Amino acid sequence: MRPTMRFVAVKTEDQQARAMLFRTRQMFVGQRTQMINALRGHLAEHGLIAARGAAHLKQLIDALAVNDTALHIEVRELGRMYLEQIEGMNARVAELDAKMRSAAKKADLVRRAPTMPGVGPVTALAIETFAPDLTTFKRGRDFAAWLGLTSRNHSSGGKERLGKIMKMGDRYLRQLIVVGMTSRVRQVTNHPERADPWLTMLLQRKPARLATVAMANKNALIVWSLLSTDQEYRPRHTV
Repeated sequence: MRPTMRFVAVKTEDQQARAMLFRTRQMFVGQRTQMINALRGHLAEHGLIAARGAAHLKQLIDALAVNDTALHIEVRELGRMYLEQIEGMNARVAELDAKMRSAAKKADLVRRAPTMPGVGPVTALAIETFAPDLTTFKRGRDFAAWLGLTSRNHSSGGKERLGKIMKMGDRYLRQLIVVGMTSRVRQVTNHPERADPWLTMLLQRKPARLATVAMANKNALIVWSLLSTDQEYRPRHTV
């Protein structure tokens, strides 16, 4: 009765297992961040200030390790409990990272991913895990729209009006692709001789964040082309 109706592709058991691996790692990273922020907040009330981010955690570790500081003894003990939990989370995240690297070696796209700028083994493995069979998309733009990387269309009366990106699809997968493109945007400044000419011209007209999403959109088209035609990445020929 409805021949144009689309159905959700059934995931394999391997895809479901890898999806659980990604979600578990994401949860542990979030819990680690939550504990770091809680520790920063508690110690800030006692005059010990540290910048945000896991990179500045060592400042708090050094302060809690010294027994002759002005911190109350109970504050130091509770702070060390936080550090033990954070260290445990670091070990769990490292263990899951090792599992992801092991799974990435068996994935077909991961074998070809290192040749694509901005797409590493983790992103390639995530595409194989969360994305449906890319041959179900008629064109690369359909895959980019599924990722939520295309602009929302508000055109009317023959006037084209494009809004912000739709942000549909899997948020984690879209985040991996966009973050991977930030390295290419930095390359324009740090290594202009190796930068993409199209990206260089785009950055002359648009903000860096917008250019990053545009490159993510372009890379989604390339990924679809590689998988649907079973080809290797060729920088000068792939569109």
